[in-house]
Amino acid sequence: MKETIDQIRRNIEKVMIGQKETTDLLLAALLAKGHVLLEDVPGMGKTVLARSLAKSVSASFGRIQFTPDLLPSDVTGLNFFHQQKGEFVFSSGPVFCNILLADEINRATPRTQSSLLECMAERQVTVDGVTRELSAPFFVVATENPVETLGTYPLPEAQLDRFLMRLSMQPPTRQEETAILSRFQKEEPLEQLAPVCTAQQVCSLQEQAKEVYIHPVLLDYIAGISQASREERKIVMGVSPRGSLALMRASQALALVRGREFTTPEDIKEAAVPVLAHRILVEGASQGAAEAQKQAVEALLSRVEVPTEDWER
Repeated sequence: MKETIDQIRRNIEKVMIGQKETTDLLLAALLAKGHVLLEDVPGMGKTVLARSLAKSVSASFGRIQFTPDLLPSDVTGLNFFHQQKGEFVFSSGPVFCNILLADEINRATPRTQSSLLECMAERQVTVDGVTRELSAPFFVVATENPVETLGTYPLPEAQLDRFLMRLSMQPPTRQEETAILSRFQKEEPLEQLAPVCTAQQVCSLQEQAKEVYIHPVLLDYIAGISQASREERKIVMGVSPRGSLALMRASQALALVRGREFTTPEDIKEAAVPVLAHRILVEGASQGAAEAQKQAVEALLSRVEVPTEDWER
């Protein structure tokens, strides 16, 4: 269990430098059967991180470059008339994979963005009344640039809610940036990356994440955070029960990533901002909304009392 997770982490670290926390949260989202929105300025390594994870798992990888002229059928696939067979045949879209990179997702129209809703929520695709199951595991890593707004379409709340976490890359220190320059000076580490685990092993880890023990007092702690968000006057829309469930699953998975079979309050606090910030609306925060959302969740965490118990079973 821990050995497999460590192998994936070490493999990603062959390419990524100084992104341990982001990598752990990305792995936690994968094990919690969630999806991730990577939001940061260009050049921070969002796509490289997603591809490093995909190359670390022996599974099918798909990539969609979202553009304003992208159609829903370009994502899900479509039925076309096959002349030789004399019948309609389904041509599957890039969404039929295990790990999907949705690059610059906010550049597509809302209609095209919505084509991912069923895929992400129910792991299936319905085209012309026929529903097709997606193979497990199915993990979406979407990227977007929060600064550039020209030619973009903001993700609606329903779409944002499908993402278990919204993550940002950590700016490298001077030493880390020097190491990046040295590592990429003469070679491309991503091209040399080889898989270290199978899709079946990832599915097994996902099932194990559900079994990570979480104390009843910690369930009440999660409920307390969500309740506090609904009572805060500056928060227009608080955390929904789906958000509470997402925080519970993410905390369990993060504990597993850290090599434990039980959840602690620290797991919940670490997962809270990535899981909850994009699910709330802060009054008067249309500009710089992401930062205001993070600060609002951090303020909630500072106000809700942290329980103290023996967290092992």
